[in-house]
Formats: sequence, structure tokens, C-alpha cells
Amino acid sequence: MAGYHAASFGAVDGVIRVGCVPCGRPADDDWSNVRRKFPLFAALFVTVAALLPVSAAGAATGDETTADVAKGGITWAPCAEEPAAECGTLTVPVDWSRPDGPKIDLALARRKATDPAARIGSMLINPGGPGGSGVEFAYGAPGFFTEEIQRRFDLVGFDPRGVGRSHPVICSASVYNQMPYAIMKSQADFDKWTSYSKRLRQDCRARTGPLYDHVDSVNVARDMDAIRAALGEEKLTYYGVSYGTLIGQMYAELFPQRVRALALDSNMDHSLGVKRFLDTEAAGVEDSFDEFVAWCDQEAACALHGQDVRAVWERLLAKARDGKLYYPGVPDRPMTEVQVLWQGVLGTEGPAWQLLSEMLRALDGGPLPEEVPPLPGRQPVTGEVAELPTAILCQDYNLPVHNYREYAALLRSSARQAPDMRLNPMPIEDLPVCLGHPTSNPQHRPRYTGSAPLLLGTSIHDPSTPYAWTTAVARQLGPKAALLTYEGWGHRIYGKDECSTVPIDNYLISLVVPPPGFRCPVGGKAGTTLKRQPEVWPTDRLPWSVPLAAPSRVSG
Repeated sequence: MAGYHAASFGAVDGVIRVGCVPCGRPADDDWSNVRRKFPLFAALFVTVAALLPVSAAGAATGDETTADVAKGGITWAPCAEEPAAECGTLTVPVDWSRPDGPKIDLALARRKATDPAARIGSMLINPGGPGGSGVEFAYGAPGFFTEEIQRRFDLVGFDPRGVGRSHPVICSASVYNQMPYAIMKSQADFDKWTSYSKRLRQDCRARTGPLYDHVDSVNVARDMDAIRAALGEEKLTYYGVSYGTLIGQMYAELFPQRVRALALDSNMDHSLGVKRFLDTEAAGVEDSFDEFVAWCDQEAACALHGQDVRAVWERLLAKARDGKLYYPGVPDRPMTEVQVLWQGVLGTEGPAWQLLSEMLRALDGGPLPEEVPPLPGRQPVTGEVAELPTAILCQDYNLPVHNYREYAALLRSSARQAPDMRLNPMPIEDLPVCLGHPTSNPQHRPRYTGSAPLLLGTSIHDPSTPYAWTTAVARQLGPKAALLTYEGWGHRIYGKDECSTVPIDNYLISLVVPPPGFRCPVGGKAGTTLKRQPEVWPTDRLPWSVPLAAPSRVSG
């Protein structure tokens, strides 16, 4: 039988662990400088505030609508982009409260179970975002999921409504390219952003059509239930990471009796107010930066070993503020301070510490790495339109910032949490886009009334969905949540080590959750050798690297 055996669990001082081969830093040499055909994550998500809970009352009344939608079925055919996978579409209403109104086609991709005799059913998968492509996640599934998961499930990815191949939210490039600098420094900047965000929203609504007002995670959860029904599954099996966990949380709330297994890896906390959200994001990325600095101090392979890494970092930030720092291959415009801060996020999400050290050395005047990732952060786009998946975030999170005084107080609070990073650039780039935006799925604690346990996973050093978020969601769900803690680094835990992967497999396949208090040490074993996932420098639907002479590709 292919795959991996269940872990042998033992308790020490009340904490359950598995055996650990030398535990310490990640094997960076194994994880960096890897080209991947399909980017698996668009792990960018952001922002928050506090409002009212979403009711699950409408779920039952929508049963007939879901059934009617599912009757349309999915016609599968080999994917043009990846013939080894099958592609299809499912037609769903733009507004689930008006099932006879306008409709869109959701794009899906499927990799069928490799052992039909052992097949359990279909498993939906989502890589996060907002803006990540589930279709591409399915394309790349053989390089991500274990052989045992591939044996047991048809792996079905879908581009959520408003994303990629599923009627993306689009805006006029001419309007998008007028976007002001993300960080505001005065009331005049705040007024400029307030006016611009309104104009951008009006343009995007006109370009996108009626779907624009219906892309929140509640609507995506309803789409998932229609996909479940169209696949002929009585209950849903799902793996979601990052922003994909919010979709899973909304599904559990709306359709509690239809949950078979929801594995939610690196969770969003949908209960946070805007200050707490920004503070925890800043603290999380600062913690991850501290871990990188500590590694660099100890590891001779670090390109900055023997130097004061924090001094190098401060020098780069100052140079960016002065407009004198240029990214390799992008000579036409200087880097912004926010784009420097993005290095601290993307280099610790994997983590890709070796590459991060080489990039910082290069920006400080040293030699270039063999592979140079694309310039991160929002940039001007070419062509007629730009995609803006941030609209999804704006409908899931209310951001009540009323003036520059409030905004500046939020930045000062973040800076207290993050003396090196100052802030987390992900929510800071999206917050002004969402100013004044209507929120249809405002923040609330999850309300799950089902009986099936939910599995939540987290690493203790996650720069993007902080450890505190997943543990908070676990507390909010109470005994209905099982928590799997990886005592390592980076964003998402599946594939990091055996003991962070096999328990997720066991849950998805056999519905067995790890016992309370289970923690997975770095290098922790679970009976057999699991091939560690190669790590990449995560960017939003961008390739691993681009030739230095090529223009940077950007996304909305």
C-alpha cells in the first residue's frame, strides 16, 4: 500500500509529539532554486474590522436552488493547458437569492484518483488568495499532495467567482494605474485615497458587471456546495490554505450537516477588528524576520553571514525612501519602501531564507542570485484591464478608517509590534483600496453547529496568517476543532514534514484527528519518509523567476 502509516503518538509533559530527527533550522538547500510549472499559492490576503455575524439560516432554503444548479452538471474534457487533467464548468447564479437571474460559469479542473478501487470520492482544493487559482492548484496537485491522497480522491480545484477563469473582477487599466502610493502620510493623502478608491470601485463595477457585488466568501461557499452536489457527493471533503480557510469556515457555518472533512491550513481569523488585525499581521512578519536574522547569524551559507543583517535591512529601507534603490532587471523606476518590505514577507513564507539573504545582498550592491524573483507588490499593468481580487477581501472585511489621524495611529501601533518590518505590506496595500467599500460578509466568530470535527493547521512562525490566528479560530470553535501545530517556519504546513502532513492525510482519508495538544517538531517523523515539498518564493500568480531583461509581470 502506497502512502504513509499513522504516526505513533506519545505525551511528554502533557504535550503530544512524534519522534524528531535533528530539529532546528529548515533545510534551505533542499527548498530553494526550484522552478515550478504551476504556482501553487497566491498567498496574499488581508485586512479586517468588526461587524455582524453571517446567518446560516438561508442554507436550508437554498437546497432546492443548489439541486437545480447541480442538475446542470459538469462536462469534463482534457484541459488545454494540462491534458493530464480534466476541465469543465458549472453554471451558477450571480446572486444566490435570485437563482433565475444572471449566471456565470465557474471554471474547474480535476485529477482523478489514481486507484479507482481505493477511491473515497472527490476532494475540493483551494490555494488561497484572494485571487489564487484552484484550477492551477489542481494542475500542480501531483507535486503537492501525497501519493496516498492522490490514490484516494479525485482532486477538484476551481477558480472562485471573481477570480481567474471564473469571470474575474476587472478594472480599466487606465484607472488602476492611477493608484496612489499605498502608505499615506497626511490627511491630503487620505483624502486622495478616499476619492480614488470610490472611483476605482465604480470603474470595476462597470467593467465587471453585476457579479462585482457578489464575490464574498459566503457566495463562494454556496458555489462550493453546488460543486459538491454536481460531483454527486453527499458531503464535502475539502483542503484549503490561507484565504481558502475562510471559504471553508463559511461553508461549515452555512452547511454544517454536509461537512465530511475540512482541513484548514494556516487560518484566517475572521473575528478581528482592524487594529488587532494589523497588529497581529505586523507581529507575525516581525517574528518571521527575527527567525531569518537568527538563522543568518548562525548559518555560514547565509549570504549575509558575519554582517549586521538588521543594519543592511535599514540601509535598504533608507535607500528606498530616498528613491535610490533599484530592483534587478527593473531600471525604469526605483523600488518603494513597501516593495522592500515585501522581501521580508516573501522570503519567510517558504521560508526561502537562502534566497532572501542573496536578494538582500544583491540590493545592497552584491552579486545577483542565480534566480531573481519578480519585483513584488502592486505595479502598473499593461493592456486594457487589470484584475482586482482585492474586491473579495473588501466584501469579507470591513475597514473603518475614517481619517488620517486614525490611519496614522494604526501605523504607529503596527510599528510597535514590528521594529524592523514596521508593518505587514499585504494588508497595508489592500486597506486603502477597501476604504468606504460595502462589506457583505463582515467579521464574526465562526458559528459551526455540525458534528464532524474540523482540522486546523498552523506553524508557529507564519508571516502571513500568524500563529495567533489559527489558535484563536480553534478556541472559537471549541471542541469541534482539532489543532495541529507545526513547530517550524513558513506559511502552510502541509508537505513541510511528515508529522505536519500525515495527520492531515489521516483526517482526510479516515476522519481521524490528531489528539489534543499535538505538536509536530521540525523533522518530526510519522513512520515513513515523506518527500519534502520544494519551497518557492511565493508571488501572486507569478513565475518563479523571470529573465533580467524581461519586463516584470504583475497581477491585480
